[in-house]
Amino acid sequence: MENKEVEIGEQQEGELLKKKQFAVIGLGRFGISMADTLHKMGYDVLAIDKDEQRVQEVSDSVTHVVQADTTDEDALLALGIRNFDVVVVSIGEDIQANVLTTLQLKELGVRHIVAKARNPLHGKMLHKLGADRVVYPERDMAQRVAHNLVSTNVLDYIELSPQFSIAEINAPKRLINQSLIEADLRGTYGINVVAIKRGESVIVTPLPDEKIHENDILVVVGGNEGVQRLEELE
Repeated sequence: MENKEVEIGEQQEGELLKKKQFAVIGLGRFGISMADTLHKMGYDVLAIDKDEQRVQEVSDSVTHVVQADTTDEDALLALGIRNFDVVVVSIGEDIQANVLTTLQLKELGVRHIVAKARNPLHGKMLHKLGADRVVYPERDMAQRVAHNLVSTNVLDYIELSPQFSIAEINAPKRLINQSLIEADLRGTYGINVVAIKRGESVIVTPLPDEKIHENDILVVVGGNEGVQRLEELE
């Protein structure tokens, strides 16, 4: 009986999660990709832009799409923007509109605001205005591509902070058949292996005696210098 109740609880939790609603403001390349991805994942998405042509371009890719000036408080109220769980401000070309929209959303009490920034100063301003998360799409993508170019071992790279990163790295040949404790990545590079991708399976928080196999992908987190040193290991 208890197991059945747990299953029902998990099912209800999953259904509630699926009901989460997103609004994406600004339909440039980043905004369109964000809205389209969220919609394909099964979420309700409201896409907003002041440009009628951009609105029409995404009309078939999201749940709802509206033409509106989001720097106008009345327009946001009319959209019921406070009812959305997450609002993404992806306005990229007009920094003033980006900032004013973020400010309006904060003052209206939107629960979670994600704002796109063009540079660190812009990002600092958005944080001060109350954005819950600031993203730098161009910078982050440039970093990923750069790390991939300098090392064929690197599959993906995300900077968590100016000091720490997480990366997916093809297991270097030198580490094949060694256990994690033998490889001593923490002692040598100051990084931790948080998962190992092996074919179709993923080993989360692998044990110290887990062997590193050929074609394994190591998901590591740690200081930028240590991650870079591991990237260069052959």
